[in-house]
Amino acid sequence: MNNRRSVFLGVGSYLPEKILTNDDLSRMVDTSDEWIVQRAGIRERRIAADDQLTSDLATAAARQALDNAGVTADEVDLIVLATATPDEVFPATATRVQAALGMTRGAAFDIQAVCSGFIYALSVADSMIRCGQAEKALVIGAETFSRILDWDDRATCVLFGDGAGAAVLGAAPGTGANTDRGILSTHLHSDGRHHDLLYVDGGPSSPRRTGYLRMKGREVFRHAVSNLAGVVSEALAANDLSVDDIDWLVPHQANRRIIDGTARKLGLDASRVILTLETHGNTSAASVPLALAAATAEGRIKKGDLLLMEAMGGGITWGACLVRW
Repeated sequence: MNNRRSVFLGVGSYLPEKILTNDDLSRMVDTSDEWIVQRAGIRERRIAADDQLTSDLATAAARQALDNAGVTADEVDLIVLATATPDEVFPATATRVQAALGMTRGAAFDIQAVCSGFIYALSVADSMIRCGQAEKALVIGAETFSRILDWDDRATCVLFGDGAGAAVLGAAPGTGANTDRGILSTHLHSDGRHHDLLYVDGGPSSPRRTGYLRMKGREVFRHAVSNLAGVVSEALAANDLSVDDIDWLVPHQANRRIIDGTARKLGLDASRVILTLETHGNTSAASVPLALAAATAEGRIKKGDLLLMEAMGGGITWGACLVRW
């Protein structure tokens, strides 16, 4: 049982049809295409339709991932859904996805670690597969951040978009060597002292009902570059690997300057970094699986490649996942 390892069987994604460009935003708030591109590297983002819920986006991405893996819903015994924008306070949005897929066994639950959510969800699913509690798992990152944005705040509303990405994990035997395919290790961190850097003002147990996303951009940038570079180094050291061994860095798509700064700090060439930020914006927990699905569909990620996924989000939380594809 201890030799089990989680292998990626397939990936999928979903983006809403509506595209909101920087020029569109310039007619809504005091901003411009040049300002947004220079500060964030984003040109457009997708916005969910009024009748689309986070579960709708998640289900569409999950179905694509299942098709890509050649796995049916009744073979899945675990769904872990990372989201900061659930359909309801309860029940878990994952259970709505479970029902939509026709899955009637196993377990389905949500994880909330904001932009780090997909890394956290991978870690949970991987642990459950390794200890024999699951054979096949659907790990999903899905968000409708457009619902919690203050569209009068140009510092935040220009950064985020909606979308969903998913991966199917399956149990496979492993020897423990880093030449084996699958998840080699996951590394999770949080520091609640920095709550005020990125949060939504309000919630069910607060005096104020759920409000809008608030962010201290400069402080987030400073913590992001340091923490992300640190957790990447931690993952490599844990597996006796170096930056030169990485084929692809798949980062959280938050801000081009954060991604570039992290790569520079690591000494990693930009040609080995997967970027979807320009057309997706920051999709929080969905950004890493969306980037993963895009790079896989384009044929850039190949069997045997070493991938390092990393993310940082509100909380603050951050983490990394090292995978042999």
